[in-house]
Amino acid sequence: MTSDSKAETKALYVLGRTGEETERLQAQAEFVRPLTERLFRDAGIRRGMKVLDLGSGAGDVALLLARLVGPEGAVVGIDKNSSILETARVRAQSAGYDNVTFEGGDIRELSLPRDFDAVVGRFVLMYMPDPASTMRAVADHLRAGGIAAFQEPDFTHSPYAAPPSSLLDQIWQWISIAFRKSGADLEIGLKLRNLYLAAGFSDLHLEADRLIGGGADWGGYDHLAGLVKSVLPFLEANGIATAREVQAETLAERLRQYIVGNGGVVVWLTLVRLWGRKI
Repeated sequence: MTSDSKAETKALYVLGRTGEETERLQAQAEFVRPLTERLFRDAGIRRGMKVLDLGSGAGDVALLLARLVGPEGAVVGIDKNSSILETARVRAQSAGYDNVTFEGGDIRELSLPRDFDAVVGRFVLMYMPDPASTMRAVADHLRAGGIAAFQEPDFTHSPYAAPPSSLLDQIWQWISIAFRKSGADLEIGLKLRNLYLAAGFSDLHLEADRLIGGGADWGGYDHLAGLVKSVLPFLEANGIATAREVQAETLAERLRQYIVGNGGVVVWLTLVRLWGRKI
């Protein structure tokens, strides 16, 4: 079996393709934006660069890049889900970024320039049936010395609260089971370094951030509840949980009340970030 034939086993995007999911993606993007921006700045993405955004979705990463590269630079966002790119285009136009464009398709198949200064992605390789071939395509689209900067999750360590929260434990069980059964790679963050090396990148910088928070204003409660709400159709379809059990509409507030009421904190997701250069 060739690597290209693995498309038959690609992961289901378990979070769905609804308008509500698009809104959740935008809220999630704002929640993790500081960490993504730090990755790009540390990687050396700066004004005047031409950058390719892999798995652009609703355009949040592309809009962040547009601010970093300025009007002298250019950003191209691609996504296999062409319909969500309509939202991305409207948002870019509304923000006044005429140097940001979007194309629907796979980086391995699209006719794209091969002189990008940087190729980036966030939460995208975890859904790829063959991330190794994707990273080779990333290298092919970079100029010599170009930057690859990716941010992917590590789901191998479960979240926890101090003091412990049985509700958080249940939330994690729903989320992790849904992602695992959908075929997403829950260990992709730990595989990034080897993927880069196999694709021929050098000067690698591997780091990780772990989301943690507490207090009434922490955005993590809504983030976690939003994830559960998006995977709920999958949970119900596979007999994992029912809407009555989940009570998605009150989930964020119930978690918030417990954590705040007990003076606690939540240690949530580990985000692995890696940047390197094409030899």
